[in-house]
Amino acid sequence: MKWEWIRHPPQKVPLCGEPMIWNPKDKKEKRKAKNHMAPGHGVLCANRRFCRSLVSGTWQLSNAHLLYSRFIAKPLAFVLRIQASGPRRVQPNAILEKVFTSITKYPDGRRLEGLSKQLDWEVRKIQRWFRQRRNQDKPSTLTKFCESMWRFTFYLYIFSYGLQFLWQTPWLWDTRQCWYGYPFQPLTPGLYCYYFTELAFYLALLFSQFTDIKRKDFFIMFIHHLAAIGLISFSYANNMLRVGTLIMCLHDTPDFLLEAAKLANYAKFQRACDGCFVVFSAVFVSTRLFIYPFWILNTTLFESWEIIGPYPSWWLFNGLLVVLQILHIIWSYFILRIAYKALVRGKVSKDDRSDIESSSEEEDGSNGQRPLNPVPVSGKRENGTNGHLAPGSWAPEQ
Repeated sequence: MKWEWIRHPPQKVPLCGEPMIWNPKDKKEKRKAKNHMAPGHGVLCANRRFCRSLVSGTWQLSNAHLLYSRFIAKPLAFVLRIQASGPRRVQPNAILEKVFTSITKYPDGRRLEGLSKQLDWEVRKIQRWFRQRRNQDKPSTLTKFCESMWRFTFYLYIFSYGLQFLWQTPWLWDTRQCWYGYPFQPLTPGLYCYYFTELAFYLALLFSQFTDIKRKDFFIMFIHHLAAIGLISFSYANNMLRVGTLIMCLHDTPDFLLEAAKLANYAKFQRACDGCFVVFSAVFVSTRLFIYPFWILNTTLFESWEIIGPYPSWWLFNGLLVVLQILHIIWSYFILRIAYKALVRGKVSKDDRSDIESSSEEEDGSNGQRPLNPVPVSGKRENGTNGHLAPGSWAPEQ
């Protein structure tokens, strides 16, 4: 193949196991490749059938999301007495609506004074109108509960499946097994299912961003999902499946804890919310700052170098993993800061990406400007982060 030099190490003799067929050209090789697709074997690179199945799986997950939200998450929300109504509708005003839609959603002090004279309204009343108008476009607590419930269920399922699958594999206990026989390692049905489900879910998340709750970090999360899809696809195409499963399972570990904290927050169980978030913080930091560098990076950088040696895609793959570690350090800082506030203040700080603004005093204190500091929230609001953390989610403190 033209690009095979960048995908695989120079050696072509497997250290163990039977070699797979990469690019069958004649009928004899095609029959041999077909035989290798029996259970316990597999082909190493993605093909058209896999791509078609991936599109179908993404569509099925999206439909499952809708059905789950309607028939499971929403009835559960009603049992927990979570409100279905959104924010209060604002008083109609053509002049303010024109400013809101055409000029700015956060008028400064000078514009507020001008509107006050034009409408003969108090400045505080105009501030309250703009705050309620911004809240009017935001989703209800019920909608956010259904979204978090779906993610909690999937994250818990995929983590349980990944842990159960890896528990029976030798490379969980000895990471050097990730590189023995590489790249001629069989694609087993369990490996295929794990990769297929993870990739389909992230594709579904990528497209559902345009219909789900709109966040202020929309583009950051969009890039995050693209990066996750790229890393999973890259490791699949290069047959780095064994170490890829370790990375995916490690990153899936804290996600369901965070969604559990958000669910407790929406249900007004503040103590459960704070407890889940503190546990999430501990798991996130331990997996990202300790297990990931000393376990994952150790095997991808040093053990792989010793067993198979470096080659072009080796440098790219490890470069991406090192960049990911840098992001882990940045995100851990913000998470620890929120967890510290939760312990000191007794409640988790606010994530200002999509939560409803709660009082006119917040805007009064900022003189009509968009507030910079996160403020404490009650059990009625979101708990501070979502399943994929980003440093842009929190504004700097003064």
